[in-house]
Amino acid sequence: MKRRTFDGMASLIGLMLAVVLLVGAGLLNWGGSFAANAVSSQLKAQEITIPAATQNAKEGADITAWFKANGGQILHTGKQAQMYADHYLGFHLSRMQTYAQASAANMAASGALAADPTNPDVQAKAKAAAATVDTVFKGTVLRGTLLTAYAFGQLGAIAGYAALATGLGGILFLILALLGYLHLRRTDEHAAI
Repeated sequence: MKRRTFDGMASLIGLMLAVVLLVGAGLLNWGGSFAANAVSSQLKAQEITIPAATQNAKEGADITAWFKANGGQILHTGKQAQMYADHYLGFHLSRMQTYAQASAANMAASGALAADPTNPDVQAKAKAAAATVDTVFKGTVLRGTLLTAYAFGQLGAIAGYAALATGLGGILFLILALLGYLHLRRTDEHAAI
């Protein structure tokens, strides 16, 4: 095979790889930016204020310091969502029944109320059970939603890093392809490999 033919094919393949990698970097960058913007705008819209303390006496000093430093801010990043969900909501939900337990207690209280609808004690227990299941459900759903926002934000950050690496790879292959074409021009027409 002629050296010039090989150099031309190798340079063309390098150029095609550069184009594919640069297009991939653009798409990854777009995805990362979309994720960051979506997480931030959706979290800001909820207007959740980060408390200055979780009220958990057993938490680590780093958690206490984080809440103290971020207290009073409107939650707007995936990391803030994760901290609030795990260390504030998670702590308070851990002190309550699970949703399944609260739901079972609510159904039992509703059944007792249906059997004795005029009894004020039964009415109070049914009202308390309904309030507990409502609180646990809302807290659990909010915690899950915030952790999903955190995960989506993390995926966006990973896409940003992948965009950088892919873009650098594309630039490297572009430089190598251009150097290959320069080498092709200087190669003797009769050289073989």
